[in-house]
Amino acid sequence: MHADVVIVGAGLAGLSTALALDGRSVLLVNDTAPASEVASAWAQGGVAAALASDDTPALHEADTLAAAGGIADPATVHALAEEAPDVVALLARLGVPFDRDGDGALSLGLEAAHSRRRIAHASDRTGAAIVGTLLAAVAARPEIHLVTGWRALDLIMREDGRAGGVVFADAHGRTRAVTAGAVVLASGGYGGIYARTTTPRATLGAGIVMAARAGATLVDLEFVQFHPTALRIDADPLPLVSEAVRGEGARLIDAEGNRFVDELAPRDVVARAIAAVETAGGTVALDARAALGAAFAQHFPGIAADCAAAGIDPASVPIPVTPAAHYTIGGIATDARGRSTVTGLWACGEVAATGLHGANRLASNSLMEAAVFGARVARDIAGTYAPRTLRAVAAVPDVVFFADLAAALAPLRVAMSLHAGVVRDAAGLNDLVAICDRLEPAAVDPRVRDAIAVARYVAYAALARRESRGAHNRRDFPATDPRFAARAFVGAAERARIS
Repeated sequence: MHADVVIVGAGLAGLSTALALDGRSVLLVNDTAPASEVASAWAQGGVAAALASDDTPALHEADTLAAAGGIADPATVHALAEEAPDVVALLARLGVPFDRDGDGALSLGLEAAHSRRRIAHASDRTGAAIVGTLLAAVAARPEIHLVTGWRALDLIMREDGRAGGVVFADAHGRTRAVTAGAVVLASGGYGGIYARTTTPRATLGAGIVMAARAGATLVDLEFVQFHPTALRIDADPLPLVSEAVRGEGARLIDAEGNRFVDELAPRDVVARAIAAVETAGGTVALDARAALGAAFAQHFPGIAADCAAAGIDPASVPIPVTPAAHYTIGGIATDARGRSTVTGLWACGEVAATGLHGANRLASNSLMEAAVFGARVARDIAGTYAPRTLRAVAAVPDVVFFADLAAALAPLRVAMSLHAGVVRDAAGLNDLVAICDRLEPAAVDPRVRDAIAVARYVAYAALARRESRGAHNRRDFPATDPRFAARAFVGAAERARIS
């Protein structure tokens, strides 16, 4: 099989890329149902853009840089802030039902570390509304062929070192090769390798490992953002209680009812404060009774439904919350066009690390990043693409998938939450490496193998950054050290020493 462009991942980044590739034959592949099982579709809060009369892209840019721990790429931040308003306008034209006020203007929300109300949202299910709208647009484009149920296994590499396609496996482990003139990885992050996560469990970092095997440079893997307010119930993954609830005035309280942190501080600050209460044996809840009361379900119907399913009424009782892995900042190093260090391979969305987030992602910048850089990838491909022939690809052996993936991943996921969580230290990270070493020999399922590889990358990156900065916090190195005020790029040579 051949396509002009093959895109791995049908979340917002992959869909945005596909729709901007006018005139190309596109194979868009997702291993799960994109309408419901991609991280983009689970996003509650919205998309950040300078849209209000008292806001400007420069203010959005400044807020992003302020939250980023001093290591964001200024040019990337500038590009996103400038292009964000046009993205919201495009999404609205495509039919995304953003909430509006009585005059028809966008109803803008406030989230942590934003100096202005600039979050455009569709109730508390913005991601689902955007993904659903873009899937409908893809369905109307005959040159885009969407395939679900195929898992990407590896890149096909040409003799000249260029990426030339992707090997996939269907649900039964049967493999097939797809050659292409350009390959785009939009396959999501690695939040699924944590036991306490708000992300789909299928987000195991496969795209990062595929790119690494092809020689691509990785970066920022130690920076994992933990959302402070996941619903603290017996569920996997944990439902999210959006930051927008705190933006509307809800308060974080301990078991005695005491407020202990500024709810609209950056996420890393709030997550650490909650983790400290839990480490001391306490519990934390989000109290929306005074701020929203009986209006909670009207403002946040999806969250209210999640709470109701757990027997919780936010109008009358505080919501139990806990930090959980939510967004993985690190990934495949790309430039502002989405190019990786492997020719012919682009990346966008959570699998990519553009430098936008630095050490700590500003709320509601992730969906915007996916849309902005998905379109940038498409423009770059259009400007550089030339059809390329590839010799016939040798048949690839079928693979073995474990029937019970959850059980196979459980030891790794528990170890990640325990040793690479909100606060880490050298002892725990070295224990994590040892657990990876112990689990690896039995990892015949490629999904488990890749998850172990990502966990090892995270552990070594966290060990190497001997400081606390943004979403990376070391118990044994609690201070921010100016000697580490840079992103840590990891190439093939460095990975060879830790693999």
